[in-house]
Amino acid sequence: MHANQTAMKYFIIRGISDVPNIQMMVFFLVLMFYLITLAGNMTIFILICLDHHLHTPMYCFLANLSLVDISCSTITLNKILTSFIIRDKTVSYPSCMAQLYMFGSLTGHELLILTAMSYDRFVAVCNPLRYHVLMCNRTCTLLGATCWLVGFLQAIPPFVILYSFSCYSSNEVNHFFCDIILLTKISCDDTSFFELVFFIEGILVNVLPFLLTFIPYVFIIVAILKIHSNHGRRKAFYTCSSHLAVVILLYTTLMSQYLTPNLKSSLDSKKLLALFNTAAVPMLNPVIYSLKNKDVNIALTRGLGKLRTSWLKQT
Repeated sequence: MHANQTAMKYFIIRGISDVPNIQMMVFFLVLMFYLITLAGNMTIFILICLDHHLHTPMYCFLANLSLVDISCSTITLNKILTSFIIRDKTVSYPSCMAQLYMFGSLTGHELLILTAMSYDRFVAVCNPLRYHVLMCNRTCTLLGATCWLVGFLQAIPPFVILYSFSCYSSNEVNHFFCDIILLTKISCDDTSFFELVFFIEGILVNVLPFLLTFIPYVFIIVAILKIHSNHGRRKAFYTCSSHLAVVILLYTTLMSQYLTPNLKSSLDSKKLLALFNTAAVPMLNPVIYSLKNKDVNIALTRGLGKLRTSWLKQT
């Protein structure tokens, strides 16, 4: 199917599988992951907003991360859920472009937030006496706002170029959401300039945050090794372990998706990796950050206690 931009009114999202039984299994699995993601991240976000004990830089960034996880999961998983219910795999051209832009923006923002959290952990371990000076409310607000601004701005150049494409060889997208790489591959236009811009974007928004995220950990490890007591080492490592686990998990899946050859035989495995990245990772983040986090558990207990007291007063 050849069509220009005005004639291309919709794309067909093929999804994970065409087999009905597998579609049903994927639907219930994704629905379970999505509901847990919503419940977990919304709980973390509300707790941090309402409990003043959690109004610290680390939890401020964590609230941002929870908001991004909810948004990213909602944007990318909606077609799997709705197509199974209404039996319609089509998505309009404007909706596809909007989904593509929002996914790129939120992914970039998430990487930048993780970089800001890495800096926060670096200051906490390597310069604890000046932590409250270096990570004051103004610095925290500035870092958070910058992450949101840069996240939305960095996705504009490749989006504008892709939006200007006037011809597609097919309207079928072999994915469960509008993926920028696959849309580029089915375009009839010359994509060389787009590939150059996308490569530069990849360095600035992926490689640079990757380096800025992991370089502080070199200094953190050195600082931890200089601590003489085992208790001190464990405590210092504990403050960074959750963030490091999330960073490794996210970058591993992203690199497996976008930095490996796009062979036909690997498309299904890449879709599964994308599903893991957009469904499982956002679900795991609240667990990783809060399962052994004493502050979050205390805040949750405190919040549940207030709700119980309020309910008893009303009854």
